[in-house]
Amino acid sequence: MSETQRQMKMVGFLQAQNCSISPGSWRHPAGATDFTSPEYFQRLGRVMEEGKFHLAFFDDRLALPDIFGNDYRAAVENGVRVVKMDPATIVTMIGAVTSRLGLGVTYSTTYYEPFHVARLFGTLDLMTKGRAAWNVVTSLNNSEAENFGRTEHLAHDLRYERADEFMEVVLGLWDSWEDGALIVDKANGKFADPAKVHALHHRGKYFSSKGPLPVPRSPQGHPVLIQAGQSGRGRSFAGRWGELIFVVYPTIAAGKKQYGELKAAVAAAGRNPDSVNVCPACYVCVADTQAAAEEKREYIRALAKPVDAVVLLSEALNFDFGSKDMDSEFTDDELRKLSWDGFRERVISMSGKPNPTVRDFVHFSGRGTIGEFPIFCGTPAAVADQMEEWFNARACDGFVLAATHSPGAFEDFARYIVPELQRRGLYHKDYAGATLRENLGLPRPNAGDWRTEPMRDAS
Repeated sequence: MSETQRQMKMVGFLQAQNCSISPGSWRHPAGATDFTSPEYFQRLGRVMEEGKFHLAFFDDRLALPDIFGNDYRAAVENGVRVVKMDPATIVTMIGAVTSRLGLGVTYSTTYYEPFHVARLFGTLDLMTKGRAAWNVVTSLNNSEAENFGRTEHLAHDLRYERADEFMEVVLGLWDSWEDGALIVDKANGKFADPAKVHALHHRGKYFSSKGPLPVPRSPQGHPVLIQAGQSGRGRSFAGRWGELIFVVYPTIAAGKKQYGELKAAVAAAGRNPDSVNVCPACYVCVADTQAAAEEKREYIRALAKPVDAVVLLSEALNFDFGSKDMDSEFTDDELRKLSWDGFRERVISMSGKPNPTVRDFVHFSGRGTIGEFPIFCGTPAAVADQMEEWFNARACDGFVLAATHSPGAFEDFARYIVPELQRRGLYHKDYAGATLRENLGLPRPNAGDWRTEPMRDAS
């Protein structure tokens, strides 16, 4: 496919909480405060669909941030991502007022059961007429473990080993009903063809599941799979399963390198790299002049508080950042204990230090501020130039837009940036079809396509 034919995929990054991924966003004067209402999220969905976003997807954690100081009160007092509602419920509300926007939800392979996940997302895909996506995560910290009756979070590589089998069970259950299994012939009294409904009878190291899943196959075959693995074991997991890969790149140079590595991981798993979309997170600050855009950016930056960073670093890395002085280095043993390998490696690389300090983690991660992701800032033409540079350099296949504030960040992008990208031929002018797979340019999977060995009928 030529460069002129490639078009960006656009994803809106949401949280079922009181703020965007930038915790200071709730402090913005223009930030909506009705986040416990369906209208708040439905408004965001309508804005994204009007802006022809391919997908709105919800990040999630299964505990509020309480590792910093072994206490949740600082996070609660400062509103540091402490409201965490179930996003699956919220996307059904968005789905009711949209017709083409894809709807993605984060669900953990560590704390849920495969049958539950298969049924939930299979149902969501039917109720949204083929617009569902599952963001597959393995979770991060001990607080999540303790909320589910465990004493501590599983080790990194063990989580991914378990997650591989989790995926096999979920996809096997999604294959329970063949296309055409439903007959619903009232005259002859035949509801469905039992020869086209299959049990799974999975018995593995971590899971067993009999099946069949009592949810028929959806218009898009099965939900789109989102993944965010960027390093080591996580990258091989993303290469095997991910159809849309969410990434964090600090620079375009890092993006080009990791984009190539991710595409290579997809090829190594025996899949077509062109069928997988890699989309880095970004912020956008746009205005009619460069000076106004930069003023907007600096105002938003100033909304962050120091407590935001240390609370969120503690949550993400499963380590109490309040237990060390700002300028004390992490020991090798402490670094090994940090739960997010890709995050740790990014800070080590950017700081140039094998043993970064707490201050280094705060500064180079940008956690708690809008410095966490690249910021495209300027006039509509200037922002489009920056996005086009990343896209044409093969650092990405599109972008995941994080909100500096809601709903304003999405409204600004739809109003200012989308028309400019469309004018350049880099952004679709309308949805390609009814399902998320059609709109992402992904093939509709046949039952068993995910298997490395031919499917055996276990019915």
